[in-house]
Amino acid sequence: MTQEPDKKPKLSLEEQITNVVLKTLMIGGVGAGGGGALWQLFIVSDIPKAIASAVIGAGISYGAKMLMPIHKRNEERAEQLGKAVNQGMDRLGEAVAAKVTAVEDRYFDAQAADCELCKTEGFGKIEGIATLMLEDVFVRLRLNLNMGMAGFRNEQRIAKRLLNDRDFNPEDFTVDIWQLLAKAKSDPIYRQIAILAWGGYGKTTLLRHVAYLLSRNKQGQNVPRFIPVLLLLRKYRDLLTQENPEDLPTIIEKYHIPSLNNNLQMPTNWGRDLLNKGKMLIMLDGFDEVPKLQRPLVAKWLNTQMRNYPKSVFILTSRPKAYTEQGFTDSLDLKSVFNLQPFAPEQIREFVEKWYWAQEFYSFGKTDSPAIRREAELSAKDLLQQISKRDELQKLASNPLLLTMIARFHRCYPSAELPKRRADLYEEICKLQLKDRVEARQLQTVLTDEAQIILQMLALEMMLQKEERIDRETLLERFKVYLAEQEDAINATEFLIQIEQISELLVQREVDEFEFSHLSFQEFLAAMEIIRTNQESILYEHFTEDWWKQVILLYVSKFKKPSILIKTALDAGAIDLALACTQETRKQIDANVKKDLQALGEQRQLQAVEIEVKNSLYQQLEEYLKNQQWYEADQETWKLMLKLTEREEEGSVREEDIKNFPCEDLLTLDRLWMEYSKKHGFEFGFSIQKDIYVECGGILDFSLPSGETWDKFCDRTAWKSEGKWVSYPQPFFENNFMSIKGHLPFMRVRVAVEFEFAHSSFKEFFTAMEAVEGGFQDLSSFRDIVWRSEGVLLFSHLDL
Repeated sequence: MTQEPDKKPKLSLEEQITNVVLKTLMIGGVGAGGGGALWQLFIVSDIPKAIASAVIGAGISYGAKMLMPIHKRNEERAEQLGKAVNQGMDRLGEAVAAKVTAVEDRYFDAQAADCELCKTEGFGKIEGIATLMLEDVFVRLRLNLNMGMAGFRNEQRIAKRLLNDRDFNPEDFTVDIWQLLAKAKSDPIYRQIAILAWGGYGKTTLLRHVAYLLSRNKQGQNVPRFIPVLLLLRKYRDLLTQENPEDLPTIIEKYHIPSLNNNLQMPTNWGRDLLNKGKMLIMLDGFDEVPKLQRPLVAKWLNTQMRNYPKSVFILTSRPKAYTEQGFTDSLDLKSVFNLQPFAPEQIREFVEKWYWAQEFYSFGKTDSPAIRREAELSAKDLLQQISKRDELQKLASNPLLLTMIARFHRCYPSAELPKRRADLYEEICKLQLKDRVEARQLQTVLTDEAQIILQMLALEMMLQKEERIDRETLLERFKVYLAEQEDAINATEFLIQIEQISELLVQREVDEFEFSHLSFQEFLAAMEIIRTNQESILYEHFTEDWWKQVILLYVSKFKKPSILIKTALDAGAIDLALACTQETRKQIDANVKKDLQALGEQRQLQAVEIEVKNSLYQQLEEYLKNQQWYEADQETWKLMLKLTEREEEGSVREEDIKNFPCEDLLTLDRLWMEYSKKHGFEFGFSIQKDIYVECGGILDFSLPSGETWDKFCDRTAWKSEGKWVSYPQPFFENNFMSIKGHLPFMRVRVAVEFEFAHSSFKEFFTAMEAVEGGFQDLSSFRDIVWRSEGVLLFSHLDL
């Protein structure tokens, strides 16, 4: 058995230190010479190791005290070094931040410069009319929540949120774009907004103004300073519809930024980082300007970007038709949908006064004096007086584009009477652009009197081909043919140059790609070409196409004998179009009869056709009532009200629409409801509701009833049960409610929450019924009633 070696005893800490020090000294550490001699003495004298340990331990203790000042000094040096490094890092961070901020400031400047001028599509430069700064003339536009497009739950949420907004206007349920942007950071429902409006309502101008104010940091205290990106979809439609389209950050950095400033270089991933942080506002203008076949792919791309960057804000503009006609699988998925409202009278006044002041200010070399302001005030007053005297002009002026056209016409012809109809206004603008301004400026031009005819030929061909823009090569080929047909020796290229530079009715928005300055000019010129060439039959093939609707309406407005086309449309089953045509021509014929006795025969034919149109118009409602399809009948009643007030496209009615609601049609609606409900054992109709309202204490004097009166009325008609609204359509149409007298038709304001002021709309209807039943022999007197309600209270169905 082998003997295990003795285990070495565990050394104490001091012994271990002593050994380390000994080794250090023996290999020539600090004081190696003296230390080594001393150690030799220790060995010779055989000093116990413990004493050596104690002595060394004491030495370490004294050494530590000796080294402490050095240690402290080193700590101070380290602290100073840390502070220096920290300050250096701060300066470096500040330098990087300053560099980024400087680059972003350059971006803001570039985006602001792109949006600062008031560029109204459809207008070029005219002698005596200045190009204004957008900020000088912009009038804040109002947005109205679109019930039925964003989904009911979203509508309810938005409505309830807006009710708590002190700037929210409950009378017409409108908001300002800045109210929505102020909430976008905290509420995701405001991060995806669709703004819908028809041509000329100011969709592009609104986005340009938002981009400008954000770029200049003038957005207001409660709105974050988003970095605005304004993308015109017509410019990017081909990129977005490729097989593998580039994403939004790439589009911004690769295409958008260079379009603003070619020398502007942003940091790597600048756009992506800001999108992820929710610091960008992406504005996509003109979904309707994307060809119909490309819209599903553009919608798919946009939906993907919104999912990828949920913290950033997206705003899309479009005409309503393009937005609503998408299929379910490829539809845009925006959380909030708003309608851009037409100008109210106070907005018309504000715009005209601003516009005339700016014109005088710039025409006098940017001089603002009492005399110049007085000149502007007199001109604005004259224009506003002309507008206020005629309902037709007031309707035209509610469209910002047409109001701008009216203002420009008024400034060019200060003593002339304003055109009273839309078609007449377009006609005068074309005359101004092609002839009058050329003569006034004594321009040297190859354009002849046939210039408008050439443009008419082009416009009609583009309508037939469903084109909104055309490439240079195709355009020149067509001009060659048109000029030859007119036996005009002008060179096609020279004709294009002068049409673009002098008339500016045809413009080049992209390289070698042309379009009419506004689609409405293309539609008007196409209508005029059909009249010139007597090709009305072309329109017969397009009665059901929305693309042709405005051409048809402009045609009947200018053609002296429109009754044949209206009758043909009616026979073809295009009842809504026939109604719109009768509404368009009624003013024309009424005006012409006073001047032209030959128009009397056409007026009689139109009146006969209008009766046929109205009879056809009510056939569907009558069918629903006959078959006891009460829900469908209720919905059809509302649709008819929109058609009869020419508000179908907007989907809502205003106070003036209620004021001018045709009393013949009000009586017809009431008669149909009363007649067919009685046959089926019910008692429905407006006049029945009016009687109930009076029995509940309502007074037909246009004053608002008390809450008690309103609650009684709602209880009597079973619109409310136990103080709460009955949900529509179910159980609203269940038997226990349907048996109640006056339960239908159900007319509610368009708000998706309970408003106590909703009853005003009904009072207006009931008072109208009282006026008609009171025996007005001249039904037009109905329109002279003074309507005094608290704001604009709209009719609508409410799907609760």
